[in-house]
Amino acid sequence: MSTKKIILLLAAVVVICLAVWFAFVLFAPAGTIAVISIDGVEYKRIDLSRVKEPYELQIETEYGRNTVLVERGAISVSSADCPDKICVFQGRLTEAGLPIICMPHRLIIWIEGGDTDAWS
Repeated sequence: MSTKKIILLLAAVVVICLAVWFAFVLFAPAGTIAVISIDGVEYKRIDLSRVKEPYELQIETEYGRNTVLVERGAISVSSADCPDKICVFQGRLTEAGLPIICMPHRLIIWIEGGDTDAWS
């Protein structure tokens, strides 16, 4: 296969992936309930529409420590003691769709959106 065909194939794959991602983000339903689970067990549910003042939630387990920032309409991991800190770099969740995942600490945070949540 020639270099030109490989480059065109890779470009097509990138364009398709971006289109799917944009469609997923644009059409994800808005939600207000954030769900935090640790090791597959629900840890806490937070109604983000009822948060008056931002606060931090310290989650410390046998796997490690995460600091979760809870704000009106948003939730994020502000710090973690895991080596890669991917959960911190994932940013704020404001609507249903992609979850925040910290694999080393077995922590997952997602927002439920009406009748549909991130796992449906």
